[in-house]
Amino acid sequence: MNQLHTREEERRLLRRFLQSAFGFWRGPSAWWVWPLTIFLFVTVVLQLLVQYWMNYWNRDFFNAIQAKNTGAVWEQAKIFVPLFAASVVVAMFSIWGRMTMQRKWREWLSNRLYDYWLAGDHSARLDSMQGAPQTPEVRIAEDARMATEAPVDLVLGLFTSIITAGTFIGVLWTIGDVLAVQVLGWNLVVPRYLVIAVIANSILLATATLIVGRDFASIIENKNQAEAQLISVGSHVREIRGPRVEIGKALDQVVARWLDICRQFVKLTFASQTNIVLTPVIALLLCMPKYLQGSLTLGEVVQASAAFVTVQGAFNWIQDNFGRIADWTSSANRVAVLLAALDQVDAQKNMEPVAP
Repeated sequence: MNQLHTREEERRLLRRFLQSAFGFWRGPSAWWVWPLTIFLFVTVVLQLLVQYWMNYWNRDFFNAIQAKNTGAVWEQAKIFVPLFAASVVVAMFSIWGRMTMQRKWREWLSNRLYDYWLAGDHSARLDSMQGAPQTPEVRIAEDARMATEAPVDLVLGLFTSIITAGTFIGVLWTIGDVLAVQVLGWNLVVPRYLVIAVIANSILLATATLIVGRDFASIIENKNQAEAQLISVGSHVREIRGPRVEIGKALDQVVARWLDICRQFVKLTFASQTNIVLTPVIALLLCMPKYLQGSLTLGEVVQASAAFVTVQGAFNWIQDNFGRIADWTSSANRVAVLLAALDQVDAQKNMEPVAP
């Protein structure tokens, strides 16, 4: 049965999930979980440093091309080799750390959910409880996976976006100091114009994404509920050899919910694809006036354009992860519903009188 939650109920369920899930950082595993967590954030900083050096390498390389300095070009080619190697090595360590954290956290949470569910007569009491969550084994197997996998990527991605935006805004601040242009006979002077342009463009795209995807979380939740209902109906039909039509109705609901998700992704893709195509062009066009005036070199144009795209990408964290956030929220809530139901089983059991 589908069950919709109010905003307050969703916040309460999320708090219940975090209360249990964050035990991974507080229990016996904390002695190695915290060093691994710090390692993950260090790899993010190292990746940013390599990206920053590559940005300046682009400037020097294209300046050497503009000057037609063969020796300088080959010198920059040599510098590229260690930068490339560092980028690959750091990326490999980052992937290893992320997947290790996700794997260990899922294992830890799944074990505790199984222990809680199967302890004593919890499972039998849960099955007989009115309005109890369906297919708890599916919630533990699938929703616990998503609930522990997505946060690692989302948190590290957000941290990456914040420090990347801060770092490369500094590049744009330096290169795009002042733009002086004539508009309808007026001399218009725009200070730090590249920074203003990238922030304005990011705000516009983020606002559009939030408007388009405002119902995404509830749509994802409905889809997950429909998937669980299909599994439950299939198990019920198998056990009692019920009519095939019940499965057909449940499958129709799943297909309908997937159609809703398809519509949402089409709308979000319009915004994201527009950004991907237009952002590099906007960056180059913004740099062209100063390049044509001779106040920017070709290398600085390439550097500023790359920095503009990088900052825009960092600001697009919400847009890029909107669907992932909705998926995680839905999965975390479903795990929390199971936890809350087991809490209720415990409370009822403790209130029962002890037999003399």
